[in-house]
Amino acid sequence: MAMKPNYFQQRSDRNRAKEQKKQEKLQKREEETARRKAERETQREPENR
Repeated sequence: MAMKPNYFQQRSDRNRAKEQKKQEKLQKREEETARRKAERETQREPENR
Protein backbone atom coordinates (compact mmCIF):
# COMPACT_ATOMS: atom_id res chain seq x y z
CA MET A 1 0.00 0.00 0.00
CA ALA A 2 1.32 3.44 -0.92
CA MET A 3 2.09 5.90 1.82
CA LYS A 4 -0.04 8.96 2.34
CA PRO A 5 1.75 12.05 0.96
CA ASN A 6 3.29 14.31 3.57
CA TYR A 7 2.89 17.72 1.98
CA PHE A 8 4.54 19.60 4.83
CA GLN A 9 7.68 17.47 4.55
CA GLN A 10 7.76 17.86 0.76
CA ARG A 11 7.39 21.62 1.10
CA SER A 12 10.16 21.72 3.70
CA ASP A 13 12.44 19.71 1.40
CA ARG A 14 11.78 22.12 -1.47
CA ASN A 15 12.40 25.15 0.74
CA ARG A 16 15.61 23.62 2.10
CA ALA A 17 16.88 22.92 -1.43
CA LYS A 18 15.92 26.43 -2.53
CA GLU A 19 17.75 28.01 0.42
CA GLN A 20 20.84 25.88 -0.21
CA LYS A 21 20.89 26.91 -3.86
CA LYS A 22 20.49 30.56 -2.84
CA GLN A 23 23.42 30.28 -0.40
CA GLU A 24 25.63 28.63 -3.04
CA LYS A 25 24.81 31.40 -5.51
CA LEU A 26 25.56 34.08 -2.92
CA GLN A 27 28.89 32.44 -2.02
CA LYS A 28 29.85 32.22 -5.70
CA ARG A 29 29.01 35.91 -6.21
CA GLU A 30 31.08 36.88 -3.16
CA GLU A 31 34.05 34.84 -4.44
CA GLU A 32 33.79 36.50 -7.85
CA THR A 33 33.62 39.93 -6.22
CA ALA A 34 36.70 39.20 -4.09
CA ARG A 35 38.56 37.94 -7.17
CA ARG A 36 37.72 41.09 -9.14
CA LYS A 37 38.74 43.34 -6.24
CA ALA A 38 42.08 41.54 -5.91
CA GLU A 39 42.60 41.78 -9.66
CA ARG A 40 41.84 45.49 -9.59
CA GLU A 41 44.29 46.06 -6.70
CA THR A 42 47.11 44.28 -8.54
CA GLN A 43 46.49 46.44 -11.60
CA ARG A 44 46.42 49.61 -9.50
CA GLU A 45 49.77 48.97 -7.70
CA PRO A 46 52.08 49.54 -10.72
CA GLU A 47 50.37 52.88 -11.44
CA ASN A 48 51.12 54.16 -7.92
CA ARG A 49 54.88 53.54 -8.18
